[in-house]
Amino acid sequence: MPGGRLTSEDRQRIAEGLAEGLGYAELGRRLGRPASTVMREVTRNGGPDGYAAERAAEATQTRARRAKKAQPEVPAVTESGYGRDPRAVRDFTEAFTELIARSGLPRMEARVLAAVFTTDAGSLTAADLVQRLRVSAASVSHAVGFLEQQGLIRRERLPGERRERYVTDDEVWLRSILGAAEMNETLAGMARQGADVLGEETPAGARFASSAELFLLIGGSMRELLEQCRQHLAAREDERRA
Repeated sequence: MPGGRLTSEDRQRIAEGLAEGLGYAELGRRLGRPASTVMREVTRNGGPDGYAAERAAEATQTRARRAKKAQPEVPAVTESGYGRDPRAVRDFTEAFTELIARSGLPRMEARVLAAVFTTDAGSLTAADLVQRLRVSAASVSHAVGFLEQQGLIRRERLPGERRERYVTDDEVWLRSILGAAEMNETLAGMARQGADVLGEETPAGARFASSAELFLLIGGSMRELLEQCRQHLAAREDERRA
């Protein structure tokens, strides 16, 4: 039944669809469920490469048993404007958080970034985040500091406001990719130095030389992609203003 709990048959169809290379949207259409529900199910149970129907069912039952024993939590605050389904928003935000965390971002930082990114304003205060995430102000402060260093969030104080707001925007992923490109270039330089010091004719030196070529190739491709993305965003902004 759409909107209800996933059945064993649903999970088997998800596993089969992933093996075929289907995306979450297509899997959702075939099951008659939101893509966010499928995404959450997969990310919480091994990801696209590690999902198994039986193991996912067992893990879900285990989480359900633990939830019954645990003290009920106060529901997190989510935006419900524009006729949105609050539960669907919460489910998607949780799935988005899981995906960001799986990419390498610490979980608390992933929760903060997802909370800010899923707001229409693209900004929240520390008090907003404490209320939405049900965490301490210290946890929010630490997470924001980390995200700010990574260029994923910035601080703003609007005219007439006493409190800072933590802001993200459409270019957050561009900055993330740019950081990765710069790191690739740094690694390429270090690898090139390693090849020179150790000697390219030696096994260790040859390994560093090969690594330098790889890092430079990846970095160059990322730079080209970034420029294409910037041009696309600029063109889209021009269309909005027209």
